[in-house]
Amino acid sequence: MGPAQARSSALNAFRFRSRSCPFPARPGRWAVVFGSLVCACALSRQGSRCCLFVKREPTRSDSSRPAHPGRLLRSARPLLFWEPLSPQRAGLRGASGPKPAPQDWNITWYNSNPDFTKCFQNTALAWAPCAYLWLCFPLYFLYLSRHGRGYIQMTRLNKAKTALGFLLWVVCWADLFYTFWERSQGTPLAPVLLVSPTLLGITMLLATFLIQLERRKGVQSSGIMLTFWLVALLCALVILRSKIMAALRDGAPVDAFRDATFYVYFTLVLAQLALACFSDRAPLFSETIHDPNPCPESGASFLSRITFWWITGLMVRGYRRPLEASDLWSLNKEDTSEQVVPVLVRNWKKECAKSCRQPVRIQYSSKEPPKPQGGAPADASEEAEALLLKAPQKERNPSLFRVLYKTFGPHFLMSFLFKALHDLMMFTGPEILKWLIAFINDPRAPDWQGYLYTALLFVSACLQTLLLHQYFHICFVSGMRIKTAVIGAVYRKALVITNAARKSSTVGEIVNLMSVDAQRFMDLATYINMVWSAPLQVALALYLLWLNLGPSVLAGVAVMILMVPFNAVMAMKTKTYQVAHMKSKDNRIKLMNEVLNGIKVLKLYAWELAFRDKVMAIRQEELKVLKKSAYLAAVGTFTWVCTPFLVALSTFAVYVMVDEKNILDAQRAFVSLALFNILRFPLNILPMVISSIVQASVSLKRLRVFLSHEELDPHSIERRPMKEDGGDTHSIAVKNATFTWARGETPSLNGISFSVPEGALVAVVGQVGCGKSSLLSALLAEMDKVEGHVSLKGSVAYVPQQAWIQNDSLRENIVFGRPLRERHYRAVLEACALLPDLEILPSGDRTEIGEKTRLLVTHGLSYLPQADIVVVMSGGKISEMGSYQELLARDGAFAELLRTYAASEQDEGAGRGEESGGSGSPGLGSARAAAGWRPSAQRVTAPPSSPCVSPGPLGPGSQRKEAKPVENGMLVSDNMGKLQRQLSSSSSYSGDASKHHASTAELPEAGSKEEAWRLMETDKAQTGQVKLTVYWEYMKAIGLFISFLSIFLFLCNHVSALASNYWLSLWTDDPIVNGTQGLTKLRLGVYGALGILQGIAVFGYSMTVSIGGILASRRLHLDLLHNVLRSPMSFFERTPSGNLVNRFSKELDTVDSMIPQVIKMYMGSLFNVVGACVIILLATPIAAVIIPPLGLVYFFVQRFYVASSRQLKRLESVSRSPVYSHFNETLLGVSVIRAFEDQERFVRQSDLKVDENQKAYYPSIVANRWLAVRLEYVGNCIVLFAALFSVISRNSLSAVGRQGLSAGLVGLSVSYSLQVTTYLNWLVRMSSEMETNIVAVERLKEYSETEKEAPWQIRETAPPSSWPQEGRVEFRDYGLRYRDDLDMVLKHINVTINGGEKVGIVGRTGAGKSSLTLGLFRINESAEGEIIIDGVNIAKIGLHNLRFKITIIPQDPVLFSGSLRMNLDPFSQYSDDDVWTALELAHLKGFVSTLPDRLEHECAEGGENLSVGQRQLVCLARALLRKTKILVLDEATAAVDLETDDLIQSTIRTQFHDCTVLTIAHRLNTIMDYTRVIVLDKGEICECGSPAQLLQDRGLFYSMAKDAGLV
Repeated sequence: MGPAQARSSALNAFRFRSRSCPFPARPGRWAVVFGSLVCACALSRQGSRCCLFVKREPTRSDSSRPAHPGRLLRSARPLLFWEPLSPQRAGLRGASGPKPAPQDWNITWYNSNPDFTKCFQNTALAWAPCAYLWLCFPLYFLYLSRHGRGYIQMTRLNKAKTALGFLLWVVCWADLFYTFWERSQGTPLAPVLLVSPTLLGITMLLATFLIQLERRKGVQSSGIMLTFWLVALLCALVILRSKIMAALRDGAPVDAFRDATFYVYFTLVLAQLALACFSDRAPLFSETIHDPNPCPESGASFLSRITFWWITGLMVRGYRRPLEASDLWSLNKEDTSEQVVPVLVRNWKKECAKSCRQPVRIQYSSKEPPKPQGGAPADASEEAEALLLKAPQKERNPSLFRVLYKTFGPHFLMSFLFKALHDLMMFTGPEILKWLIAFINDPRAPDWQGYLYTALLFVSACLQTLLLHQYFHICFVSGMRIKTAVIGAVYRKALVITNAARKSSTVGEIVNLMSVDAQRFMDLATYINMVWSAPLQVALALYLLWLNLGPSVLAGVAVMILMVPFNAVMAMKTKTYQVAHMKSKDNRIKLMNEVLNGIKVLKLYAWELAFRDKVMAIRQEELKVLKKSAYLAAVGTFTWVCTPFLVALSTFAVYVMVDEKNILDAQRAFVSLALFNILRFPLNILPMVISSIVQASVSLKRLRVFLSHEELDPHSIERRPMKEDGGDTHSIAVKNATFTWARGETPSLNGISFSVPEGALVAVVGQVGCGKSSLLSALLAEMDKVEGHVSLKGSVAYVPQQAWIQNDSLRENIVFGRPLRERHYRAVLEACALLPDLEILPSGDRTEIGEKTRLLVTHGLSYLPQADIVVVMSGGKISEMGSYQELLARDGAFAELLRTYAASEQDEGAGRGEESGGSGSPGLGSARAAAGWRPSAQRVTAPPSSPCVSPGPLGPGSQRKEAKPVENGMLVSDNMGKLQRQLSSSSSYSGDASKHHASTAELPEAGSKEEAWRLMETDKAQTGQVKLTVYWEYMKAIGLFISFLSIFLFLCNHVSALASNYWLSLWTDDPIVNGTQGLTKLRLGVYGALGILQGIAVFGYSMTVSIGGILASRRLHLDLLHNVLRSPMSFFERTPSGNLVNRFSKELDTVDSMIPQVIKMYMGSLFNVVGACVIILLATPIAAVIIPPLGLVYFFVQRFYVASSRQLKRLESVSRSPVYSHFNETLLGVSVIRAFEDQERFVRQSDLKVDENQKAYYPSIVANRWLAVRLEYVGNCIVLFAALFSVISRNSLSAVGRQGLSAGLVGLSVSYSLQVTTYLNWLVRMSSEMETNIVAVERLKEYSETEKEAPWQIRETAPPSSWPQEGRVEFRDYGLRYRDDLDMVLKHINVTINGGEKVGIVGRTGAGKSSLTLGLFRINESAEGEIIIDGVNIAKIGLHNLRFKITIIPQDPVLFSGSLRMNLDPFSQYSDDDVWTALELAHLKGFVSTLPDRLEHECAEGGENLSVGQRQLVCLARALLRKTKILVLDEATAAVDLETDDLIQSTIRTQFHDCTVLTIAHRLNTIMDYTRVIVLDKGEICECGSPAQLLQDRGLFYSMAKDAGLV
């Protein structure tokens, strides 16, 4: 019989039936079977069933029916269905017969042992894996072709995969050839038996090809292939079950060959799946091969990556012992600064070029913006310092958002896919819940359906978990990269912005850009997808609610729409407060930065309280804004929590009130409730996301303004190499050049023209403020050149007036990044007279220098005769220029200056010696080296070098091996005209020690002297669990009453929420009488009342937590500030300022903003989880068997995780401080870095420190994912058991004769269990966030445990206000040591200084001069003996009682940002007349009178808008204003010219004639007219008497005077 006849006879045996179909239909939808399947099955030898359904509109009566798939199928009209019938069944029904009975309806659905049809097995199940792979192939091939990671050599794993692939192809095509053979034998076969093996065989060849392609492209483990083998195995598993069932049936036909090939196929697919779970070896030439500690992520298998198993090794290590920095893996290459930052910078430059073809011009206002009223500044004042000037053509601001999107968008877009899939899968839970409730209500449904729904719920939840955390991982990595890029871009920009731009962006603001603003971008990356995801979730939820409840859902929509303008207003207010908060924070960090840098001055002047009040005033403004934000947050939380409930209440109310026939049964209520629960998250998170976007937009604008700042033009100065001659013999050539510090301002230098021949030594002189420093800045391209031409030839060495010293070893400060050339290095040390100093230091040139060290070189005319050219400046112009002799011959201003002010110096001889508190490099004039200077044979042979300094008094105490002595920090030469170098410095503590360093930092123990001695302490990480005392401290800072009230209100909120939902379950179980429920109004009223109670509790706890957070923040900041200011100077010497700035910026911001939010979310998540477990136990008490074990698993996994997570957070915090320290250091020395053209090296250092920080951050975010996946699986198990026990309870309860389990309780239980995963996820995140953020409190409290100074005030022993009346100072057997385990630096000091005496204190380096001063001010406490001032033992009184009564004029003049008056009188103790008198006596009245704001003139940060000399005069004015009986001078005239020096000396002699004056003399000529001189040596007084007497005695003082050329 031919094919046509076979087809005809087969069709004759078919008739319409309404039975099994593999494709389930749904109400209101088409369920269509492919026509090709029909044709294929019609000729199948075994025969098949297939059907085609048409749409049937649901009727009103359907609303009360359970909606499971079986009933849905029966309610549709079969359009086409046939199957080959046996003669026994052929006459049962006609084509148009009645609807079949349920028990005879469908062997696929209504059957205790269901099965799929052969049609479905041979087509859909066989073709599904093929369709998946062919759909993925084009995109995957494209991806592999563009993302090769190297070449993997053939391994056993790869060979096995390839061999199995070919075997599968052989097996599939064996079926094909067998089919051909059967057809050749005349057996009629369905075409599907040819199509399926062919398609499968080709697909297996494709899979084998992809295996090899992946190997060649370096793919170690493939998710695409593993998913393919998994799909193939699952499909084969169904077929396998069917074949086994068929084989077990008696008399069933057996196809031995196809069964055998299928079993082989199944085994091979299983083997392929097993092999796909393993990872291959790393590609050849992979970077991880050479990395000593590579991140295992790149080599992890696909399963390991999606479950984050690859970090388990680190977690185990962290559980066994606290993690250390050495345990951390290297960053993945694509996450490093080297890869990320250049792309962002390049894209930013392109964007700037597009937005404006010419550079963005910025005008900087000279004043701060007006302070807004009410603490909330308008947006316009946010960046009031920078006013963008519009160019003639239409310009637009460059878009930083566009740049960020272009840089990070492609990687971030992957998160869109995962988020979209997750969102869609979220709605499978309510749909399956609908079927499960229908199953519970239908006693005739077979049990396996309940188990199927349970399995579907579990699988769905597990897939959601995997998708969600892949999404989060991409978001967090993107956020990490954004932060890295932002920090790198800000750092690079800070190296090139103009000085004027730097004034508009203070150090505090720039640090905030790197810390707070960069963090906001990182946080936003996690939630930015909610901008589209939340509306999608809301739309899907509303659609499904419409299907469930009909038009009643519009009432809920109306509630949501009403909330939109409310949330919009809140978002706008949030932005306003955010701007104000950031402004206050910037000002506070700026002031704190200054306080920390000038802490020594604060302590010497006893100004701590004044500056504490200044900081607290700014902090108070900040807290006002935070309080308003807290009220706003409380209202926001109230609306966010109540909105979903109001939506549910309004919807249910409208539904039941519109028509009494509308029954709120369990299916409708709890499916709707599950949808409302889904709706709750996007409605809650969207306002938070909007708030984050608002905050990020503020940060985005701040960052854009900073990155748009004007840059220095490196080409404004022509730099030519030394080798290039071109006939020009000048090293420096300046022609008619005019320079300004900022465009639009009056030029500081006008019409400068001069040239310097090669090898010339040039001195630049002039009065204070005449423009000497500006000239050098102009030559270094630090100023804006308005006109003219400047060229430099050769390399440049630059020593600034205030030397910049890095927190590094002495050697690194000298070498400054250059390769070490030992001989040249030794020559430099000799030339700088540093060799004797190195003998003093604990580790020689490897001793680390503290970042507080400062170097200052004095003015002097004594070496002008050795200069080739002298440049005389006045008023920003060159008034005279020529050689020393030429200027004298002209008899002009310079000659007059010399005759008037240098006579005494000329009498001193050719040189001036001084004792140095440190060492410096050779310098020109005021220690500044000009370009191109090469010393000639007639001058000193010291080569120019980088700045170098030691952390303490480093003057040499011995002679060099050559005949020429090295004394007092200078080269002492004969009178042949060789240049003497004047080297003077002061350290931050000016400690003198010959054998021991003057610091409290620990010295190396015996046997470790070879190690570098470290002065600065790195930020240390705590270890172990965060102590409960930290939480208790925070609760005490909040207030115990508020803390427990918050907990009580949380409890009330969640009890009322549970009660309302339980009430709803009782409502749904109300009996239906005549189609209505009798207690509807009562149920609705109580339900609404419980919701109102919930809202009140929400508002209450939100308000108490927010206000409590502000109280805690205020107290913690006050304690931190007080503790830091109360710390001794030794603390600041060994603590990098970056550590302290980190506490006051990032850690405090965490306490301000993060912890209150985390507490609210943590408590909410905790109560939600507990509530869900209570409901599940209430519905199915048998769950008590499984919930405690799951709870133990949860607890163990979290404890296992927290050990590592906590330590990673600490390591991340510790590694963050060096980033800020290095940045602070760079900002202070940016002119030196630019002068040496060393920007690249510092950029690399910054990148390295950022990467070190991210090395700790990256494992912490992966550890979060690791934990979340595992704990969500615990939650998924709760879903599984809640559903499973519901199914089991249905049967067991029915068996004992009861009505069965309440559908309402099942709905309540499962709807809660569906939320458990989300609650657990949040609980995990919030508990870890809680612990990691509370570390900020731990770190703030850390400094409360450090050593503190003596009390500032002691009322019992306070001296009278008139003390001291005489000024008599008596040292009685006084001794001083810097630490208990160190030797004495002062011993047996016995001397009495009478009131009104002028006493000079001298001695060689290490003699103890500065230590005596430190003892007098009690910067260091005495070890023995005592100091008596006018009969009062100073050790018995408060520090402020002492320090207010003694005045010091320090060598390093420190000013603070603020008014000039504040810098003179921070306590506002004196009248304006007093202040003007002090200024007049300090010779500043004329200068201040010319200022627009006079006394209110705003000093810049560090006093940078005043010259160093003017700053020194301000310090003199301070002393004149205080006018105490005792005055201490520490080389107070070091930074002023000789004219000003003469004025200062005369002022001191006249105004302090009746005061006791103690002078630490670095220049002996200043004390030759003093009453007495005290000579110290090795910590003891060796000589004491009048200068004339000591010179006659020819002792140590005589030798020092002789070295200085005074005798």
